Amino acid sequence: MKLKFINRFFLVAVVGLLSLSCTKEMDEIKLDDDIFSSETFYQNESAYRQFLAKLYSGLAVSGQYGPNGGPDIAGIDGGFGQYLRAYWQLNEVTTDEAIIAWADGNLPSLNNHTWAANNEFIYAMFSRGMYQVSSCNEFLRQTTDDKLNSRNVSAATRADIVKYRAEARFLRALSYWHLMDMFGNIPFTTENDPVGYFLPAQKDRAFMFNFIESELNAIDADLAASGANEFGRVDKVAAKMLLAKLYLNAQVYINQNKFTEASNALATVLGSTYSINVTSNYAKLFMADNDINGSQSEFIFAIRYDGINTQTYGGTTFITHAAVGGSMNPSNFGINGGWWGLRTRPEFVAKFGTDPRGMFYTAGQALSIGNIGTFTDGYAVQKYKNIKSTGGQGSDPSGNFVDIDFPVFRLSDAYLMYAELAVRGYGSMTQAADYVNTLRLRAGANAITSSDLTLDFVLDERGRELYWEGHRRQDLIRFGKFSGSSYVWQWKGNAQAGASIDDKYKVFPIPSQAIGSNPTLQQNPGY
Repeated sequence: MKLKFINRFFLVAVVGLLSLSCTKEMDEIKLDDDIFSSETFYQNESAYRQFLAKLYSGLAVSGQYGPNGGPDIAGIDGGFGQYLRAYWQLNEVTTDEAIIAWADGNLPSLNNHTWAANNEFIYAMFSRGMYQVSSCNEFLRQTTDDKLNSRNVSAATRADIVKYRAEARFLRALSYWHLMDMFGNIPFTTENDPVGYFLPAQKDRAFMFNFIESELNAIDADLAASGANEFGRVDKVAAKMLLAKLYLNAQVYINQNKFTEASNALATVLGSTYSINVTSNYAKLFMADNDINGSQSEFIFAIRYDGINTQTYGGTTFITHAAVGGSMNPSNFGINGGWWGLRTRPEFVAKFGTDPRGMFYTAGQALSIGNIGTFTDGYAVQKYKNIKSTGGQGSDPSGNFVDIDFPVFRLSDAYLMYAELAVRGYGSMTQAADYVNTLRLRAGANAITSSDLTLDFVLDERGRELYWEGHRRQDLIRFGKFSGSSYVWQWKGNAQAGASIDDKYKVFPIPSQAIGSNPTLQQNPGY
């Protein structure tokens, strides 16, 4: 696999811009990279918004067109190498929440913690993250005052670009957070680094923590107010949510207690215009029309999908199709067929009891996983459905691609973060119980009291509310349950009954391909 490093005016200045990213109405532009130049592109002032669209679409699709056309990174199938799919696999399949049947390449090693530095799926995430950072850097290079002056950009467009730049810096901070969380010490570049080939310096978590923190604080004044941006584009609240996440995990990242700072950042989120639609139901959050069915009121930031305009074999198309197999009827999920891949593990099923959020398919499925490669070993998960809340499947009549927007940050997560902080001594236990009960009662589960709130309960409740949304690995690490033997699940540590794993697995290895390209990079301990 080879990353197409884009510091040559952004793949010749954004080759064939994607149709849709932050909104589902973005116009599609396809450009001939043989004759295209950066300055020609910017003659039309709408180019800046289209470039911003490319930054958002970098999270959603694989490349320049279609489900696998002109992929941004080479050497791996476009579906396997899509950002959300790569991120989701590393943060879910490595935990008790998911397991995957497929034997493609080194993919099975994610199931049982036997991965190494040559794992192409780990490299796909590393490459995607660095590509996204480079894309954001190039946008910032192309939107400086000097550049805008030289192009005689209008005052109205310049006012928009102030917000666009803040959003680009948020998206760069988001990818740097992902990379720091998963890989520890990572290569670091900004818009001030030279264009062309160079070897980025590797920075430790303390440096990256401080950079992400400073960026999120710096952009606050320029981001849209709470709920004032288009759905799918970030605002001040999204930045505060990411900041709260950074602080909540500070003991993992930099061995410092930042719970007070997490509480302060979270207060802005909890006091924002976002809300829980208690008259709706939990299942609607993961349906084809979750951008308009009432669920959107709690989506602080979502990766947008449309079965016609954002076709990919990654994203929620992957999550939905791969979870269907056995005796499951694909039409019940608004798709044309199952991929017989994803299920969950028995230890996670046990956390639900009668909680209605446990949307498991059990007919013909064994609870225990004797053979990882057998789809019917392990309960299936029917959380994501390409069905509208009003009936009927999503917009793609073929049933290939789905409309389900993926919730990166939900207000429900903020409620549970508050509960965790309260149990740790940084909030009101009464308020924490109220927040938890809002979610439980919305889902049809029994109410709890503040005396029920313990760290173990909060971790389990985060699983019940947020499973298959990309949070589990980080949560288990923060609660001390990922490595070691204090909590095991089937096939953890490459043993069917589960076994202890080394602390080294709390971060992934720096891919050997990346070190081959940049010999200054140092490998993580144990790899």
